[in-house]
Amino acid sequence: MDTTHHPTILLVEDEENDVYFMERALEKAGLTSSLRVAEDGEQAIDYLSGNGEFADRKRFPLPALVFLDLKLPKVMGMDVLKWIREQASLDTVVVIVLTSSQQRSDIEQACALGANSYLVKPSSPLELTEIVSLVKRYWLQLNHPTASMAGGVPVGAF
Repeated sequence: MDTTHHPTILLVEDEENDVYFMERALEKAGLTSSLRVAEDGEQAIDYLSGNGEFADRKRFPLPALVFLDLKLPKVMGMDVLKWIREQASLDTVVVIVLTSSQQRSDIEQACALGANSYLVKPSSPLELTEIVSLVKRYWLQLNHPTASMAGGVPVGAF
């Protein structure tokens, strides 16, 4: 991977502290310059569709990866995920649910809607940094996304 270019990452998160800790974890992984934040589900959809202030794709490029919380104001995370997977132009965007919910029903629904991964928010900044480093390595360096990534699982993977 070209180390001078980092794909854009969209963090959809309404908790200020969680945004802060994610910024620090991304910084340690060398990815901060690529981070954009949406504070609620509606803003995430506006960003991804290029509506309003997000129309300038030079300032607000489409992300290669979305970290998506489930419990969001305005539009819930599952609805954002469903919307993303209905957009042909976002077929190759990796969506990683990063939430505090460990409920089996949430995990199953997120997978059914096409999440590429479901991660529970860790309890420490060090664990978050480890997760971000793994995500960077796998999803942004090793993975080769295609439009045939049905249900979050790359066709022919492993």
